[in-house]
Amino acid sequence: THDGLVGFAKVGGVPGSKIVPDLATSIPTPTNGGKTYLFHIRKGIKFSNGQTLKPSDFVRTFERQFTVPGPTSFYSGLIGADKCSTKGCDLSKGVVADDSAYTLTLNLTAPDPELMDQLSLPFAFAVPGNTSPKLTGNNVPPGTGPYMWKSYNPNTQAVLVRNPYFHVWDATAQPDGYPNEIIEKFGLQVSDEVRAVQNGQANEVYDGDQIPSDQLSQLNSPKYASQVHVNTLTADWYFALNTRRPPFNNLQARQAINYASNRAALVKIAGGSSLAVPTCQILPPNYPSYTPYCPYTAGPGHNTWTGPDLTKAKQLVQQSGTAGMKVVVNGTNDQVGKALVEQMISDLDAIGYKATPQLLSTSVQYPFVQNSANSGKWNVGWSAWYQDYPAQSDFLNVLLGCGTIHPNSDASPNIAAFCDKSIQSKIDQAESMEATDPTGAATLWTQIDHAETDAAPWVDMYNPKQIDFLSSNVHGYLWNPQWYILIYRLWLS
Repeated sequence: THDGLVGFAKVGGVPGSKIVPDLATSIPTPTNGGKTYLFHIRKGIKFSNGQTLKPSDFVRTFERQFTVPGPTSFYSGLIGADKCSTKGCDLSKGVVADDSAYTLTLNLTAPDPELMDQLSLPFAFAVPGNTSPKLTGNNVPPGTGPYMWKSYNPNTQAVLVRNPYFHVWDATAQPDGYPNEIIEKFGLQVSDEVRAVQNGQANEVYDGDQIPSDQLSQLNSPKYASQVHVNTLTADWYFALNTRRPPFNNLQARQAINYASNRAALVKIAGGSSLAVPTCQILPPNYPSYTPYCPYTAGPGHNTWTGPDLTKAKQLVQQSGTAGMKVVVNGTNDQVGKALVEQMISDLDAIGYKATPQLLSTSVQYPFVQNSANSGKWNVGWSAWYQDYPAQSDFLNVLLGCGTIHPNSDASPNIAAFCDKSIQSKIDQAESMEATDPTGAATLWTQIDHAETDAAPWVDMYNPKQIDFLSSNVHGYLWNPQWYILIYRLWLS
């Protein structure tokens, strides 16, 4: 329904990670030492309400990130952003529009090699300049894409219909869609969703829903082979180890539980090999810097996990001097979350710790373990991370960098509070190299991934998979690594 200055290519496979011009005619080369970007905006594009897109529309688009508010950290580098709040925002020096020349200039306080990734996210998608600076509720602001919102009720369904003003300006950036109408229904049990698709009453099971194991085995039969699509996600499910307090302020203790972790049991809890792949490292697959690495496994191999090594784990516990310590394992109180915590407790007890559970509701648990005010209340904390955009730093720096520890904040993504200055120095170097030496940066990111894995701030459990189950009359399936299934490119027979 919406577009940004640039965007991830709307195609399937690895090419879908490439950033291409969208509402801008080209991707600009930065000037002013990497702090200024001059975009030329396409002419003749209209919003779904008939208004013509102008460069000045982007001023309101970016200011709304702070007044709504949105994920302000992505655009906090714009000049003037440091003074913005929900009460108001003036980005007149950071976002400069010229409607006569049809240009838009973004001025940053410092170079940001990931700016194009951040501009490709929905938060930077254009809305008309007269859009309210506050939340608009269920009334979605007009966009420039091939579809527009006809209605949205969070309790029943969402309906998208064609945008009558849309025309294709670049088929890679924003192709036209096939369906005349897209309806997403809410509130059904997943098992009922599966049966509806099997019976031809619906076309797709929502790609974020976990299909029950008994139905998964049914879908694995040859009957549904052409209707089931499986893709490994660029995501990690992990237990963060609290490096601020014993026992896991000790490297040997952290490495011990990594050796002891029964990842096969954890994968089984996740739904089995159809839904998860065991891992030991921070970077997920599908990144250019990803090289399989697992130092915490039985046997001589160090590429993939084959099984726990309890003998090695017990030796490290004894060497660390932490044997017999009490350990609190924090997780969610849903069925899967509880089972993951129980398995972690079993693994900890097996190597000489005395572990107990601490289960919280899903809405409470994540902010709880992020906030350092609660750091004295837990030792092991469950978490999961799905990429914001395909940059190695989104895992290696955002989750384990020294600069992402925000004391007493429930928005501190470095849950382990891990900070290694030598590794951080390499992170900073890799980020600075990305624009001028991407090959060298990719090699350095591989080294950083392995160094952080060796430092064991987490017990990385597995990389999840996604199963898309479609009805037999659906064609044109495309999997995009950023947007997942491209629903509007499907067509029916």
